[in-house]
Amino acid sequence: MKILISACLLGEKVRYDGKDNFLSHPALKSLYDKGHFVVICPEVAGGLPIPRAPAERQKTGQVLARAQEDVTEAFDLGARRALELAKANHCPMAILKARSPSCGNKEIYDGTFSKTLVPGMGVTAELLVQNGIKVFSEEEIDQALCLYDMLERKRHAELS
Repeated sequence: MKILISACLLGEKVRYDGKDNFLSHPALKSLYDKGHFVVICPEVAGGLPIPRAPAERQKTGQVLARAQEDVTEAFDLGARRALELAKANHCPMAILKARSPSCGNKEIYDGTFSKTLVPGMGVTAELLVQNGIKVFSEEEIDQALCLYDMLERKRHAELS
């Protein structure tokens, strides 16, 4: 069983500003070392460059870069590619970057570039959830690992 994970959380410099969001956690390192992760940056998978202008999801669902450039198509393509990758690798869950217009699972920025957070989901997180994949953020690692352990125990019991 594998977990879909945001590339930036593993130290890949794929953020809009060319940086990463490396998440140091011993259990994650162990899962990574054992090959349990399927890694993606949906924005890069959708064809956006590094670095790129920051973008925010609008109330309409459209995603605009700071200069009001419509990047919705790239975000949608990245989300579809993330879903395809998750399905191909039988990922029942994902750990994605909180508050991202692609990956946020509980709240995102409101689309005004004022750093105001609102309840909502990023494009990729929303598509994954719609397709039965449980999405966690890096702020919910303990819950994600608990679910992963439970699913692994269940899978091993079914194989026995």
